[in-house]
Amino acid sequence: MASFMTPLPCILLVDDDQTNNFLNQSLLTRLGVAEQLLVALDGQQALSQLQQHCVPPTPACPALILLDVNMPGMNGIQFLEAYQQLPLGQQGAIVIVMLTTSLHPRDVDRVQQLNLVNGFINKPLTAAKINSILSQHFGRTLPEA
Repeated sequence: MASFMTPLPCILLVDDDQTNNFLNQSLLTRLGVAEQLLVALDGQQALSQLQQHCVPPTPACPALILLDVNMPGMNGIQFLEAYQQLPLGQQGAIVIVMLTTSLHPRDVDRVQQLNLVNGFINKPLTAAKINSILSQHFGRTLPEA
């Protein structure tokens, strides 16, 4: 008998790659990880989503942000710098995981200085990687398939 995992209220995917977003949304939906998925194509859209859903907090305020580093416009690091300035009472409650193909050591240093990111995961996102995030940050695991 499969065990049941309580889904997170909301996950925000931030990636400029529409194909990645589609694949990640499909995976997260299939795994039943979140009640709601929000998608932003760059850091500016992500900030708008947070301002809309988290000030004041609504059920659509993300518990988890999966953040791409390299995006045109406002990239992942610029997003983090702006995110720090948001009037969010629950910044500590939002888990941010950077999704990356490769991270320049300079970028890793900058991200660590900001002290906002809970982890780094190499693309592509997989069920095992999602399970690791859930267990490490939310005390939950995916039901056995």
